[in-house]
Amino acid sequence: MAWIMGDIPTPTVRDEKELWAVCPKCKAHFPRDEHPKGLAVCPSCGAPARMGCRERVALIADPGTFVEIGAEIGITDHLGFADASGPYTAKAAATTAKTGLSESVLAGTCLLKGRRVALCVMDFRFFGGSLGSGTGDRIAKAAKTARAERIPLIIFCASGGARMQEGIVSLMQMAKTCAAIEAMRAEGIPYITVLTDPTTGGVSASYALIADIVVAEPRALIGFAGRRVIENTIRQKLPDDFQTAEYLLAHGFVDAIVRRDEMRDFLADTLAYHKPQTVAIHGTGRRADVRRAPAAGKAWDKVRIARAPGRPTIRDYIAGAFDSFTELHGDRLCGDDRALIGGLASIGGARVMLIGHRKGATAEENAACNFGMANPEGYRKALRLMRLAESWGLPVVTLVDTAGAFPGLEAEARGQAEAIGRNLAAMARLATPIVSVVTGEGGSGGAIGIAEGDIVLMLENAIYSVISPEGCAAILWKDGKFAPQAAEALKITAGDLLRLGVIDGIVPEPRGGAQEDKDAAAANLRAAILDALSRLSGIPAGELVSRRLSKYMAIGHKLD
Repeated sequence: MAWIMGDIPTPTVRDEKELWAVCPKCKAHFPRDEHPKGLAVCPSCGAPARMGCRERVALIADPGTFVEIGAEIGITDHLGFADASGPYTAKAAATTAKTGLSESVLAGTCLLKGRRVALCVMDFRFFGGSLGSGTGDRIAKAAKTARAERIPLIIFCASGGARMQEGIVSLMQMAKTCAAIEAMRAEGIPYITVLTDPTTGGVSASYALIADIVVAEPRALIGFAGRRVIENTIRQKLPDDFQTAEYLLAHGFVDAIVRRDEMRDFLADTLAYHKPQTVAIHGTGRRADVRRAPAAGKAWDKVRIARAPGRPTIRDYIAGAFDSFTELHGDRLCGDDRALIGGLASIGGARVMLIGHRKGATAEENAACNFGMANPEGYRKALRLMRLAESWGLPVVTLVDTAGAFPGLEAEARGQAEAIGRNLAAMARLATPIVSVVTGEGGSGGAIGIAEGDIVLMLENAIYSVISPEGCAAILWKDGKFAPQAAEALKITAGDLLRLGVIDGIVPEPRGGAQEDKDAAAANLRAAILDALSRLSGIPAGELVSRRLSKYMAIGHKLD
């Protein structure tokens, strides 16, 4: 029994908070050591927890490459502010002592998978990540550094808004940061923001949501006025997912939601599309032969093939003709139209901005994407991505397959005609190559709204028309059963349009139509796109635009 006679050591008692964590999103309790190393992600629902700025830098930057800038910039008490808890300066000193931070943002330069970038990371531990004058100064300095060194700027946002203790001076930082960033962006330097939990108030209403590409972490709180403020002010019931990353994605304000463990790769891969080095375009195969006679057949037969069930959709062509694709979402105004998709793509050594109408392979998919009939937000998303392509030095490739722009009440109310017209005006002078291919139906304004290309191609059995044959028959023949006759009269086939000078080439299809051999159809499309890109490569922007203007001025009666 001697074993019970010895001294019993004093037990070590650890606080519960050291052992257990609680997910702020799903409220699950889990041991802290279950957090994936360095990621701070809930093992139950996958929601990322808030992360300190230095931990974030360690996750994103190449080891040992981060060099801080603006460290000398700290808090300035412009107002001599004090509240019930004491002077602002005293509270700031206490916060610095507790966190080791002197402002709510850490700014610097680093390498990101070998690429030099300017990086700003906000930290919610410092006055709730609020925007003070020191915050604005550091971000402005980072933007100036990016501009001077011509390197991308990335900002990780985490903020409760403008800093009340600095009053109107804090409010002015919204303008200051945006001015510095716009001066940088005007020179074609890329800007990416990552919205983390939370991104609200003056930060969300300034530099957070104006980036070239806006990324969010899953389930992050993002918004301007808080939920309680809205509900108590205007007595409006808000949806459960209101002001989440997912809500903003659906409403057109976020390009992508990216998991924390994938963020570093996503950022590096995305930046590789900025001003890509000119490389030899390979895998061109045979050229799209503008002299090749299309397969014989009546116009109405072509209509039926162009609309055939199983005909390849843009998703099929992305998988079969392109090497990679990263979809970007939203028009930055009101929505993300699922009938028109776009994003960064690579094909045979070329990096491009790919935009196209989306039809579904099933009835359910067609319903989800509105049968490829885009709303105004779809055309505005396309224009945003074309502008981004111009700034980043990327050719634009568009794939057209739509019965037409959606003719509904809400589409009219949101400006369907204006959206298409603005696209046409912008594409006329877009200073980057545009290759457009009609792969199925080319329906009226809905088609030309993304098809004003330097080189316009059609698949052999595609159609392209001012109106559907059925619509023309109903108006001019007074009977829809005359649609086959209308199809012949309208001259809507690839052969007709090549003779009229509307298109520049015909892409061959497998016998019976593209739906009979999707792999072969994709290979033919790939060859045609690469051939077109090769022909446009190296043409100076001014000459490219001049040629495009001349091309369209010559259709119909050629003007002097």
